[in-house]
Amino acid sequence: MTKTPEKVRDEVSDLRKRIEHHNHLYYTLGSPQIPDDDYDALMSRLVELERKHNLATPDSPSQRVGSAPADSEGFGEVKHELPMQSLDKVSDKQALFDFETRIGKRLQAAETETGTDFELIPDSTPDSTSDPTTAQLEYSCEPKIDGVAVSVLYRRGLLQRGATRGDGVTGEDITHNVRTVRNLPLHIPALKNTPQLEVRGEIFISKPGFAELNRRSEAEGGKTFVNPRNTAAGAVRQLDPAATARIPLQMYCYGVGFTEGFNLPDKLDEIFTLLESFSLPVNPDRAACKGVSACLDYCLDLLARRDSLDYEIDGAVIKLNSRTMQQTLGSNVRSPRWATAYKFPAEEKSTTVLDVQFQVGRTGTVTPVARLKPVFVGGVTVSNTTLHNMDEIERLGLRIGDRVIVRRAGDVIPKVVKVIDPEPKTKTKRKKITVPQKCPACDAPVEQDGVLYKCTAGITCPAQRKESIRHFASRTAMDIEGLGEKLIEQLVDAGRLSSVKDIYTLKAEELADMERMGDKSAANLIAAIDKSRQTTLPRFLYSLGIREVGEATAQGLANHYGTLEAIAEADEDALEQVGDIGPIVAKHIAAFFANKGNQALIKALRKQGMEWPDIPVSQAAEKPLAGETWVLTGTLERMTRNEAKARLTALGAKAAGSVSAKTHCVVAGPGAGSKLAKAEELGIEVIDEAAFLSRLKKLENT
Repeated sequence: MTKTPEKVRDEVSDLRKRIEHHNHLYYTLGSPQIPDDDYDALMSRLVELERKHNLATPDSPSQRVGSAPADSEGFGEVKHELPMQSLDKVSDKQALFDFETRIGKRLQAAETETGTDFELIPDSTPDSTSDPTTAQLEYSCEPKIDGVAVSVLYRRGLLQRGATRGDGVTGEDITHNVRTVRNLPLHIPALKNTPQLEVRGEIFISKPGFAELNRRSEAEGGKTFVNPRNTAAGAVRQLDPAATARIPLQMYCYGVGFTEGFNLPDKLDEIFTLLESFSLPVNPDRAACKGVSACLDYCLDLLARRDSLDYEIDGAVIKLNSRTMQQTLGSNVRSPRWATAYKFPAEEKSTTVLDVQFQVGRTGTVTPVARLKPVFVGGVTVSNTTLHNMDEIERLGLRIGDRVIVRRAGDVIPKVVKVIDPEPKTKTKRKKITVPQKCPACDAPVEQDGVLYKCTAGITCPAQRKESIRHFASRTAMDIEGLGEKLIEQLVDAGRLSSVKDIYTLKAEELADMERMGDKSAANLIAAIDKSRQTTLPRFLYSLGIREVGEATAQGLANHYGTLEAIAEADEDALEQVGDIGPIVAKHIAAFFANKGNQALIKALRKQGMEWPDIPVSQAAEKPLAGETWVLTGTLERMTRNEAKARLTALGAKAAGSVSAKTHCVVAGPGAGSKLAKAEELGIEVIDEAAFLSRLKKLENT
């Protein structure tokens, strides 16, 4: 007999300790630290080594379903009259066909041995990869809900007891919490003469219920829950049922346990129909399938619909539909031979944060991105994911070197949802994450803006190139008709536009060769570019994309200073003297004009022929609406709100956001509400959009 290598024994010992550690966290404390998929990998490796080297022992976690029930005060023990077992798992087509081959052969052997006729039907599926002698069996298929397995006992129609699965033999008494599950009947009149019916199922929280729970918790100043499964697990172990009742728990029955004085149909799908007639909740997405190929079709269809379901699933459960066949096949130590779980690609996996780098978005936001040890999750390999902002990093308590749980549901961007505390006696080197003081793309200073950090360079930052060019060419800025977003992307990607100044070097012949362009379109675009060289100071200021400087603010700056040079030379204190400009906006303007790259860009644009007339400062006080306050409310149908504000500002008026006794006029469009009512109450002049446009035209022509 070959001696087992010491390193194998050491690995088995280590695996047992780690599994028991996570069992304690999961079942006793209700606080799992690794995803189910990671736990399954540990258990699979342990089972593999124990089988290969004959190392299985009665006290190995491989011989138990879960963990011992909690010994905490308030939870009594419940001994299951029939064990609550876990399921073996498969994750691909061949493994599913092998499952049917195995049980088919066992049933054929049982027919020979006992003389029982199971009426096995030969598998005629053309593409079957299973053994050709295997029968085509009938199965009951249902979604594998990501929840908490429980047992619910009815005695003479009354809900008498609820229990967790525990270690499969003994669980915890959670009756007081099971009674809070809204879709579970407390009384079933049809069972008033039935001594005992035990149903088994999965308690869970639906996706809409979980979203509403978090909205309510945030509104009340409470914590945000991480995921529905952990929240449900914590809820069923609450000592205070009133707290559990606030959690929107649901349940779907997946089978029947011990019964007394009750005759069950032989077919599992008929049992589900019977339970449904008792108002017990059963999954509407279940199906009866003939043959493993039909089961595979069911699994693939369910996987395709996974994101549209209103509850979380991690696979499908496939069971022989015949209870007679189930009893013939029996069970091994941990799981029934007549059922399996077809596991979908995991939506949560653990991995390590190798580094955190910072990227600059198209609007200048500096965002932390986690570089991960590649991990296969949700059907794709993930090696990096956004961390959103520094507040999120602080909430997670994240450091470089941490082991984390990554979640990917459907096609959404992967997300780090939790930092895994180091396992006992595990040492990790953790490095604090800090925001760079300089922009990673252009080396300009980075400044904080609420929870975000932003590059101060703006229009000259390479990372913001496409967005700055799009804004510069937009209708309310330089109004370069024909230079749309898709063409900008093509020109930037081709290396033809590196800055807005490059727009004025474009040639008709090169534009004509671009996708969906031709000679006429190219000529029209060159004409629009040439026309944009003659502009106004407010338009030019707005086109530069200075943070928080919109059309109205640009108009106010132009009216106040008259020239670009005067604006560029003004300090923050001086800028704050301009109407509607506060300290934050003044800081943005001063920082923009202090940036040498921005100074060089403006100089280059002027060399390209960009020009505008200066505005005599003395004219500002002579504007026809100087000193007046106007309010816009409702929907404007013939111009944008920003355009209306800009035209009012150009005439000397202030565009305010609320109505007061100092308001001179209110422009009310369709949908006007409280502002219109306030104006009528105060006796303030109210005009519609047509009258507003007429008045603007008259004033602008005087």
